[in-house]
Amino acid sequence: MPGQTADGSPIIYNYNGDALLRSGSTSVQGPHGWEIRNGWHAYHQYVLEKGFQVYHRFDYRIQKNFYQDDQLAINQSYTLPDSTVRQFYHTNALGDTSRLEQLSRFRLLENQFGIKGIAQYKAASFNYRAYLRIRNYKQHTRYNTSATNYNEYDIPRTETFVGGWFGYYFPDSLSQVTAELEYQVGGGYRLQGQFDSKYLTVGYSSMFVNPTLLQERFQSMIQIWRNNFSLRGFNHAFAKLNLRYKQLRLEPNLDYYLLSNYVYYDTAAIARQASGSFSVLRTGLGYHLPFGKFLLAGQALYTVQSRSDILRTPPFFLNARLQYEFLYAKVLYIQAGIDIHYKSPYYADAYMPLTQQFYLQNRQKVEGYVLADLYANLRVNRTRLFVKLTHANQGLFAPGYFVAPDFLQVRRGFAFGVDWYLFD
Repeated sequence: MPGQTADGSPIIYNYNGDALLRSGSTSVQGPHGWEIRNGWHAYHQYVLEKGFQVYHRFDYRIQKNFYQDDQLAINQSYTLPDSTVRQFYHTNALGDTSRLEQLSRFRLLENQFGIKGIAQYKAASFNYRAYLRIRNYKQHTRYNTSATNYNEYDIPRTETFVGGWFGYYFPDSLSQVTAELEYQVGGGYRLQGQFDSKYLTVGYSSMFVNPTLLQERFQSMIQIWRNNFSLRGFNHAFAKLNLRYKQLRLEPNLDYYLLSNYVYYDTAAIARQASGSFSVLRTGLGYHLPFGKFLLAGQALYTVQSRSDILRTPPFFLNARLQYEFLYAKVLYIQAGIDIHYKSPYYADAYMPLTQQFYLQNRQKVEGYVLADLYANLRVNRTRLFVKLTHANQGLFAPGYFVAPDFLQVRRGFAFGVDWYLFD
């Protein structure tokens, strides 16, 4: 039968039935959620004299997240097509199980005031920026304690930063140095610097920042936590070589991360902070080889880390592109090719829709899978069109794969788009 193996076992990758989380009846909507984002940005500057300007940047952002399950009692667990029973919310409801409802509103108001300028000396040039940045933000959460009763709470925070940025551009026009330092009044900082040249790119960044508002506090009928986490530390050093031999371009690269007081979501989807520090090392190789009308390009990455119990990443990650370009009828420029993606098997984080966060899990390893997309980019004068056949190899080498635990892959599909300028 379709969707089964020769011995009658179900092929879970071919599942096309109803959602596993149920509504209980046709008149009741099943578990659902939505997200709305709005943002406003304004920037203005005044030139007082050559090489010296004052500026102001204003940002206002609102984000709303909503989740509701009116059949909490029956959705504490669900059954997969292979009859495996799995728990969804991980913890039992603390009150009435007839409904779970959560609404979060995040609001950010940020102002940045500063001075900036640019100057030239012979063939070299540099620019600078010094500023004061003030962020006011708050998260308001409303959650139900029964079918008709609700609780609410707010988490406000104000942060003030003093910072500066500097860039120097060498006379060869291929090399530059940039650096930035930002200090948070009351604790915390951000430091980064980078050097770019024709053959080498190196950089370093370091920061200690506050935990997010969600990591600090969350309350619902399912989960509750209130934390007093320490500042989170991130240190990142990287280097990349830019090597050329005739038409071949190679970019070997190395990234080293040192993470301190790392915050993660455990197997019960609750925010935790790990004490101490741990390392992540990633090596990679990028390549770009045109030959005639063909192009072969891609990247390969290999990652190792010292705390795979709290941070999960696939050891191998590969991207490859084979493309052919040509001109048809002297007016239609076409690029056609195939994109191939692969990542090795690993215990990918699971998703919790109540908090919109990914959390650790040890029960399902996400398969290593080769994903292929066929595409064509077309251009006539100023009009551009693209067409794509996504997951073109569905069912070719393997029946399917999961992108995250219990979340099946996107099936084969077709996409297209048009970019048409209606002016000369």
